Amino acid sequence: MKKIEWLTDGTTKMPDIDTARLERWIAAVAASHNRIVGPLTYIFCDDPKIIEVNRQFLNHDYFTDIITFDYCRGKMISGDMFISLDTVRSNSVMVNATYERELLRVIIHGVLHLCGINDKGPGEREIMESFENKALKLLDEI
Repeated sequence: MKKIEWLTDGTTKMPDIDTARLERWIAAVAASHNRIVGPLTYIFCDDPKIIEVNRQFLNHDYFTDIITFDYCRGKMISGDMFISLDTVRSNSVMVNATYERELLRVIIHGVLHLCGINDKGPGEREIMESFENKALKLLDEI
């Protein structure tokens, strides 16, 4: 069984990513948090799909770059992650990053959530950003 699946919603074009390299990276980041990689699914979509998922499953009425569904068991991370490439693109402009770098940040953001790192409470956003930056530096070494 393949541990990481890379899919689209059927209407969105698959981003140009090196999945083998990203899978090694994801495993390394998980290991750095004392976790192992179980089944993960990335579903790349557009803004209409992400807001549909957000409304249907979370009762949120706003766009977001990623929605992570957590199926972790013990130290094994597992989950489905919907990523809106539209929002990734608009966020990359807002934060003055390349689209490719912002997409990598979002890809690992979901993994960090599955490792138990949150970003909604006081001070948590800064902690998440610190872990994202460490993970991105690790990717530069892979």
